[in-house]
Amino acid sequence: MSIFVFRKNNKRIITVNRKIKLIWDFRGEDALEMAKHHCLHLKEFALADSLSFHEIDFKELDNFYALAFIIVDEKDMKIYRDSLKPHRGEIA
Repeated sequence: MSIFVFRKNNKRIITVNRKIKLIWDFRGEDALEMAKHHCLHLKEFALADSLSFHEIDFKELDNFYALAFIIVDEKDMKIYRDSLKPHRGEIA
């Protein structure tokens, strides 16, 4: 989490830029392969539109459940959310 402090009209203003983890869930025998493949598309999307991100990765939770995720700044979250339709999100 980043905290920015600046002054506006002689008032001290503090803003917090949280990191948001956007998550896509995959289930079934090929869940892990689908999550890995989805990460490729997440990277392509971010690079094609010159969008910033902190991390793109996948995680296998069991043999039939895996997820792909991207961690972005809260200010950029709506761009990713509206375009890519994640299944869920959480504060990273």
